[in-house]
Amino acid sequence: MARPFPGIQTEHDTTQLEDRPVVDLQRRRDELNAKVAELQWDLGGMVYEMAIRNRLKADVIVQHAAKLQDADAELSEVERILTLEQTSTAGACPSCNAPHSSGAAFCWQCGTPILRQADTSELFGT
Repeated sequence: MARPFPGIQTEHDTTQLEDRPVVDLQRRRDELNAKVAELQWDLGGMVYEMAIRNRLKADVIVQHAAKLQDADAELSEVERILTLEQTSTAGACPSCNAPHSSGAAFCWQCGTPILRQADTSELFGT
């Protein structure tokens, strides 16, 4: 059975498209948390074992540290995206009370202007 492309809804798929990325990102964050913890544990154990045998190999340590750094960077990015998704609502439309993001000029639901134009005559003294 062929797997559908991510984000493409099929007739057998009843999951809301808006919910899917958040769930996948949360699962990916959990996987990365576990991977980072395991890589930290392995790196610490490896350095300890090398140290007690007086056979430190910097190139091997650097390779494992690079893997840890990559996983940690991806984890940070996933957490940043999740935080952004959770806090992206800047306010509500004064007309219909629909949520809007920061920088929205018009309400997506009713079309009411959200940004108000400032009177520039007061700024320039004209």
